[in-house]
Amino acid sequence: MNFRTDLALERREYIDKHSIDGVISHKKTVSGITVDTITVTNSQGEKALGKPIGTYITVETVPFTNNSDLFSPSLYVLRDELKGLLPKGKGCVLVAGLGNEDITPDALGPRCISLLFATRHIPDELARDIGLSSLRPVAGIVPGVLGKTGMESSEIISGIAKKIEPSAVIVIDALAARSTERLGRTVQLSNTGISPGSGVGNHRQTINEETLGVPVIAIGVPTVVDGRTLAFDILEKAGVDESTIKSSDMKDSMMVTPKEVDALIERASRLIAMAINTALHPDMEGEDILAVVS
Repeated sequence: MNFRTDLALERREYIDKHSIDGVISHKKTVSGITVDTITVTNSQGEKALGKPIGTYITVETVPFTNNSDLFSPSLYVLRDELKGLLPKGKGCVLVAGLGNEDITPDALGPRCISLLFATRHIPDELARDIGLSSLRPVAGIVPGVLGKTGMESSEIISGIAKKIEPSAVIVIDALAARSTERLGRTVQLSNTGISPGSGVGNHRQTINEETLGVPVIAIGVPTVVDGRTLAFDILEKAGVDESTIKSSDMKDSMMVTPKEVDALIERASRLIAMAINTALHPDMEGEDILAVVS
């Protein structure tokens, strides 16, 4: 593959001409929102798709920059898909916002945590007194980046997970896409964890159930396209056979992001944070949660 993408859907599309053993695809439309589910079931599918065994859900919404309505169908579709990946029960959930908050296209994770309804510190007695006895314990962390902390995100999250013993971990990160058309309008959810920095070729230690000992759900939004990938995509649309292009002709040190990336990150982080909040606290109205975290 002469392109870089974190989206399972784009990898599936690339080899869509062939039936793949171990890869099951399903598409549905909910309230006008397209939801593609890809399930990798065995090692053959894992090898063909380049993705670990598990479930990958891609939700294609109205572009974030064109929709300022937080309580839109996109929110409820994301909430319901996330609830389907969460383990049953009321155990504590740790939410980690990955990325560098000083770099806008990479600030999705930290921005989401700033809007997370964290409740682990609220005593049960106090929750009952204020009429919120059904609150689920939720904790949030922004582990930062290796260059600032000297520690891998996986090391920080693993240490916290050992201390608070969550029933599940949700990790949020910015992703890379193949197509510019998916920037700022696509959300991918998976139950396979994440390798921070993989989208920009800066692979860090994997964060998944194997490394943490509990289910790990990854949520991401593509905010960048690799320069080499973009060039191949443009040439392909122009009818140029990619096999005639030498890889050495393409530079891979450039990442391209939309000019509206500020609005993209702001609205995407609000949408994802509220989808998490409403999925973890189903007995509360979204407007009430928003009033608490705003």
